[in-house]
Amino acid sequence: MTNASDTLRNPQASSDLAPLRAKWGWIVALGVVYLLAGLVALGSVVMATVASVLLVGVMMIIAGVAEVFSAFQIKSWGKFLLWALLGVLYIVAGFVTFENPLLAAALLTLILGASLVASGIMRIILAFSMKRESPWIWVLLSGVITLLLGLLILAHWPVSSLYILGVFLGIDLIMAGTAWIRLGFGLRRT
Repeated sequence: MTNASDTLRNPQASSDLAPLRAKWGWIVALGVVYLLAGLVALGSVVMATVASVLLVGVMMIIAGVAEVFSAFQIKSWGKFLLWALLGVLYIVAGFVTFENPLLAAALLTLILGASLVASGIMRIILAFSMKRESPWIWVLLSGVITLLLGLLILAHWPVSSLYILGVFLGIDLIMAGTAWIRLGFGLRRT
């Protein structure tokens, strides 16, 4: 498996990256925009939470409309009704998200916390089942951190629903911005 620095050093990949190398400044600028957006999100986590929930609502409405349209492509009535009902449920859930974004944030945060707990437990189990292999300690550490994060979110729920999604969005934007900046400067150096 190769990583980004190996790709940048490889002569064959180097010629493939020539168009990107010419745009390294734009890539760095994109990273700066991501970084600034992440800092703004962390500066106002409640607004970032509401914005992320509204984005989820928009995506649910788009998915629902697509489901309803695809239902008309199905020939049997039973499957048509099932697909159409699923699409309508997505659309309704999307509009409910717009109607009450804080309730949607609370539900999404509850699902996120429960998912993190389940994922952490599964990683811990996986780590102990692969104990003879070298990276098991990192899998265990990842599982413990994920489990603790999920438990922390659930312990402070529903209050945590006001800020958790915004904090995650801010951190994600900062990490993505940092990656874009590093990629841009890496392209410039090669």
